[in-house]
Amino acid sequence: MATTNGALGVYLVDGAGRTLYMFDSDTAGTSACYDGCATAWPPLTSTAAAAAGGSAAAAKLSTITRTDGSKQVVYGQHPLYYFAADTAAGQVTGQGTAGKWWVVGPDGQPITAAAGSSAMTSGTG
Repeated sequence: MATTNGALGVYLVDGAGRTLYMFDSDTAGTSACYDGCATAWPPLTSTAAAAAGGSAAAAKLSTITRTDGSKQVVYGQHPLYYFAADTAAGQVTGQGTAGKWWVVGPDGQPITAAAGSSAMTSGTG
C-alpha cells in the first residue's frame, strides 16, 4: 500500500497505483460488501502482512477475515476495496458512488470531495 497525489489530493493506492476505497456501510472494521457488491467493489486482500509506503501509516494497517476465509486489508477502521470500473492506476471513477464509496486519505478518513473538485474534505481537514 502506498499513497498518490491526484485530483482528490493525497489518497491510498495499492502497490500498482490502483485507487483504494472505503464503504460507509462498513461498521467497526467489519465488511458489509459481499456477493454482487464484492463483484463491483472487490476487496483488497492479502496473504501476507500489508506494508505501507508513501504517506500511509503502517500502524493503521490490519486485516479482517471475510466470510470466505480471505484476509481483507483494513486501514484505520475501514476495510479497503477496489472499484472494478477503475481499469488503470490513478483512476477514481468510484468516488462518491451512491453517496457511500470514498477514496481514503492517509489519515484513514474518507475524502468526500467530488472527483475533479478543488475542494477536498477528510476527517482531519
